[in-house]
Amino acid sequence: MYGTKNKSELIHRFNEHYRKNCEMYPDLVNMTGTYVTLFSGFIAIFGWDMLLTAGGFDPVALGEVANRYASWMMQFYEALAESDTPVVYSHDDIVWTLGAIFHPEWYRKYIFPNYKKYYAPLIEAGKKVIFISDGNYSEFVDDIAATGAHGFFFEPLTDLKYIVEHYGKTHIIIGNADTRILLSGTKHDIRQEVQRCIFLGKDCPGYFFGVTNMIPHNTPVENALYYNEVYEELCWR
Repeated sequence: MYGTKNKSELIHRFNEHYRKNCEMYPDLVNMTGTYVTLFSGFIAIFGWDMLLTAGGFDPVALGEVANRYASWMMQFYEALAESDTPVVYSHDDIVWTLGAIFHPEWYRKYIFPNYKKYYAPLIEAGKKVIFISDGNYSEFVDDIAATGAHGFFFEPLTDLKYIVEHYGKTHIIIGNADTRILLSGTKHDIRQEVQRCIFLGKDCPGYFFGVTNMIPHNTPVENALYYNEVYEELCWR
């Protein structure tokens, strides 16, 4: 249905995205990558109602579809391996607020083995892979690490303390500050949230502090400024 993409065109697209990021943000760690890696691709293709129905009615058949989708998606990761970007983000919303959507073993059979296939050419090419998902993926942190991913980007729902304790010296860790606290919290709340993240992450060589899911436009400016002020005060290792 979706067909084979022209590899040269894919490489060009990834290179252009990476180049534009570098031009816009020359002092940052820039990257490019994929959004519909696997489970997010399912959400886009089927919608939630059909996806949940299929997963409940016949998880094995849905798993076979996952493998077929992954075989199609592999061409994007092979192109990324030949692109100029040194860092690749692999976005896949595999969970929701309370955790896994399907039984955890379904992920371990059909999702994570495909990630491992995706990441193999990237790792061979010397690139760093950062996995990104909304929701609470604490129960899958070890599984994701086992795929070869070099880092984790996650919302405050995922357990920063666990990741720091188990992967703080070996992996890239990004985010965890709660944007809701900036939106409606007091200065005391904001300071506590910045302290929580900084004190957990500051001894990790690959920790990037940040607000997960960005700062929405209706956040009070004074809250955003105070958040940055506290960060600058506490960030020194």
